[in-house]
Amino acid sequence: MEKFILLVDTVTAWIGKAFAWCIMVMAFGIGYEVFVRYVLRDPTSWAFDISYMMYGALFMMSGAYTLSRDGHVRGDVLYRLWKPKIQAIIEFILYFLFFFPGVIALIIAGWDYAGESWSYNNGRGEVSVMSPANVPIFQFKSIIPIAGFLLFIQGIAQVCRCIICMRTGKWPPHLEDVEEMELALQHAHDYGLGDEGDNGDKGDKT
Repeated sequence: MEKFILLVDTVTAWIGKAFAWCIMVMAFGIGYEVFVRYVLRDPTSWAFDISYMMYGALFMMSGAYTLSRDGHVRGDVLYRLWKPKIQAIIEFILYFLFFFPGVIALIIAGWDYAGESWSYNNGRGEVSVMSPANVPIFQFKSIIPIAGFLLFIQGIAQVCRCIICMRTGKWPPHLEDVEEMELALQHAHDYGLGDEGDNGDKGDKT
């Protein structure tokens, strides 16, 4: 079970980091649009489409990665006060009551939505109506069921985490590759105070 969790976490992390590059494409597109619009007075007809497609792809494909890092917003006013085993039991129940039904609905609806987009315009695919550039968007809509499938697989891994915690009373560790700036600063501050304390103790001993 732990090997399965590690495998799923690794796959979703790789996909999430790969799609993180969408932010660079979006930033370049918007920056270029600002330059040509206000400096050259010649705005593009595709920048808006690129920006929302890149942001949408980043948002959708990072969902499973964020779930694997326990990074989604949680109303933890009461949750954080419970013991890990109670947390695991509650999460286990809620995954089957709300998470999996919602994700399955997303996969089914997204599959139909993407299929219609691919068959649009006599099989040539749907294009954007937001600009005259006719930017293809059928491939973008294919991300919806793919993201839903990744969330489903990651959800299974999260359920496995709940089972382990219910058995052992401890949550299995998450893979860590990023840290909130506030926590990083706090750790640096604590480390600095620890050094000062050590130096002070040594000074007293001498």
